Amino acid sequence: MHTYLEAYVKGTGHLDLTHTGLQANVMAQQIIEKGLGDLEEVWGQEVTLYYPDLYAGACDAVGIYNGAESIIDYKQTNKPKRREWIDDYFVQLAAYAMAHNQVYDTKIQSGIILMCSKDNLFQKFEVSGKEFVRYQHDFLRKIDQYYKIVPNHKDGQDTKNDQIV
Repeated sequence: MHTYLEAYVKGTGHLDLTHTGLQANVMAQQIIEKGLGDLEEVWGQEVTLYYPDLYAGACDAVGIYNGAESIIDYKQTNKPKRREWIDDYFVQLAAYAMAHNQVYDTKIQSGIILMCSKDNLFQKFEVSGKEFVRYQHDFLRKIDQYYKIVPNHKDGQDTKNDQIV
């Protein structure tokens, strides 16, 4: 599904006639028709993002969505989701936004999840404002917990014991 969506945004198109490919195409079409119409400007797709010396990841798309600088993530699911079940997705968007803001000096404060289930039900979840900031804080707490558990590594060395890891 991601491949279809990336190709659509690039304007190149994609064709996969396998059973899985055909199913992915139908799911992607739901997202294209019901969710990508508000994507006004694309700054990048499959963007590798990092916050220097803390974390890294890759988001599906970044750009202007419905008038706001946004991180956009595509999700496929076996069954529809309730908003309260996808907090981890919002935390992930918040982390990507912080990294993009740090490295590219943007001011992203919005995240969009465009999701389609295997039975072709489209769902869109948006997060912004104070709620988005709360998810950023949630992610920073997770980072803090991680670095309390895992020894700090720099250049392949365990800085606690000066051993190569």
